Amino acid sequence: MPDVLPLVQDPDRLAARLKEIPPEPGVYLMRDRTDGILYIGKSKILRNRVRSYFRESSGHSYRIALMVHQIVEIEFIVTDTEAEALALEANLIKQHQPQYNVLLKDDKKYPYVCITWSEDYPRIFFTRKRRMSNQRDRYYGPYVDTRSLRMTLGLVKRIFPLRQRRKPLFKDRPCLNYDIGRCPGVCQALITPEDYHKTVQKVAMVFQGRTQELIRQLHGQMEQAAEDLEFEKAAQLRDRIRGLQYLHGDQKVALPDDTISRDAIALAADEQHCCIQLFQVRAGKLVGRLGFFAQAQSGTPGAILQRVLEEHYQGVEAIEIPNEILLQHELPEPEILTQWLGERRGRKVQLMLPQRQTKAELLDMVERNAQYELDRTQRLSDRNHRALQDLSQLLDLPTLPQRIEGYDISHIQGSNAVASQVVFVEGMAAKQHYRHYKIKNPDVKIGRSDDFASMAEVIGRRFRKYRKEVNSNPHADPEFPDVVLIDGGKGQLSSVVEILQDYELLEELTVISLAKQREEIFLPGESNPLNTEPEQPGVQLLRRVRDESHRFAVSFHRQQRLKQSRRSQLDQIPRLGFNRQKLLLAHFRSVDYIREASVKQLQEVSGIGPQLAREIYDYFHP
Repeated sequence: MPDVLPLVQDPDRLAARLKEIPPEPGVYLMRDRTDGILYIGKSKILRNRVRSYFRESSGHSYRIALMVHQIVEIEFIVTDTEAEALALEANLIKQHQPQYNVLLKDDKKYPYVCITWSEDYPRIFFTRKRRMSNQRDRYYGPYVDTRSLRMTLGLVKRIFPLRQRRKPLFKDRPCLNYDIGRCPGVCQALITPEDYHKTVQKVAMVFQGRTQELIRQLHGQMEQAAEDLEFEKAAQLRDRIRGLQYLHGDQKVALPDDTISRDAIALAADEQHCCIQLFQVRAGKLVGRLGFFAQAQSGTPGAILQRVLEEHYQGVEAIEIPNEILLQHELPEPEILTQWLGERRGRKVQLMLPQRQTKAELLDMVERNAQYELDRTQRLSDRNHRALQDLSQLLDLPTLPQRIEGYDISHIQGSNAVASQVVFVEGMAAKQHYRHYKIKNPDVKIGRSDDFASMAEVIGRRFRKYRKEVNSNPHADPEFPDVVLIDGGKGQLSSVVEILQDYELLEELTVISLAKQREEIFLPGESNPLNTEPEQPGVQLLRRVRDESHRFAVSFHRQQRLKQSRRSQLDQIPRLGFNRQKLLLAHFRSVDYIREASVKQLQEVSGIGPQLAREIYDYFHP
């Protein structure tokens, strides 16, 4: 839908579309102009829920406001009951993985463990980005205790022979990890994908809270191996059991009842933030502590807990759903959640509000931990709020700046010139909105750099769509920044001012530059910098934005330079075009491996025939 305006910019089409949505239970899907799904939700009354997104008085968070301004189409599926809508929503989210179906305000706040089941030899790694490139991949978390998670992951990789590297170290032989038993020789396919998947399935049980069940399975395998006189195998299984017992025994005993698996959930909130903690108790031991972060204005405590539980259990396997869920607050629609979880698990799931004895004590512990996390969030929020207030006074802004964008240029004497755009929202880095640019100006080349022209080009490309004749109210778009920070002095600022004057946007934007040498802040048209102190909160925030834009630009420049250096030798080979270079590098991983390859090995690459393979070999072996 490349030519369709967002619904918020087309009131007539929006009104007509809202009238078509029935007041019945069901699921709605928000789509953008590329026909991609932005968000999937469910409601008891579809029309009321969808209308709420487009009311000016709704007071949406920045994340939701950004989504609303991208919606060009709304689809809906009507169901008989809301329980059916919840089940359908879970299936659709699992299938499509919409980018805005994340409860966390910042999905990098807590880490996950990812297992790439989509690969023949799955990788297991620690990440803060929950962005599925394949629907078969699984994320476990988000975990609150980062240190404990890293220790668990490290211990698991010592207990089980697992893939240790993303890329092979050698082309034709395994590395030292294979010799010491840490890896089964994945890089040389010394283990079949089926057998390797069986090993990874055992590892997944640890992150599912099923460590005790795994220990029982390994005990049975160890005894069978001993009966079959396979003593070396039995010894390996014994060592794995001891490692798992150490891992399992390190957990805090929560309840004496070791026959029932439980989750306990509680929250702590102030006027703005809501921190939620979910403790996973299996066999009487605390095996996982998950954390979520929501806007306090998004609903009542019970409604927030219900939404957290719905989103959390949508992403777990049925075997991970516990027998009991202990609740701090009564849910608004507990029967719907109970029915859906029971159908998924195949057995009844109880929702309980304990008032006394050990279960209530467990819930109190969860609430205390949520409060500690809220206190930490408040301290960070207060620091950012003071910085935004100081910056607002410093630049004479009418309101606190919600979105700050920073720009920088990176090159070496004009070669591989690139630029960065970083975004800070409410004083915190929002990396999902970062962007980098390759400078297209033909006058910027090796031996001739022009930072002024490069910066003008980048700002022009960024704000081209906000020209007056296209959009008379750019501030209606959440992507329009409150402050634009240029890394440099008066020269860089002047080049940016010139392009914004051409776009008639200079009056709409607050543009400043921050010079590195003396940390001086310059405004358009002013010959002298602002009178500031280097350590005042607003200036420190601008320095964080400037340093982040510099880091992002330099890292992208290095990446481009590395790509060029990798291809520089291949460019000298006749008849070896860009696409064949990509195929060679994808197959051999580096120019060094291509140099070592034989003619026969070169021919294994798609598109490389016998004659071209001989020419490549002769080039490296004159």
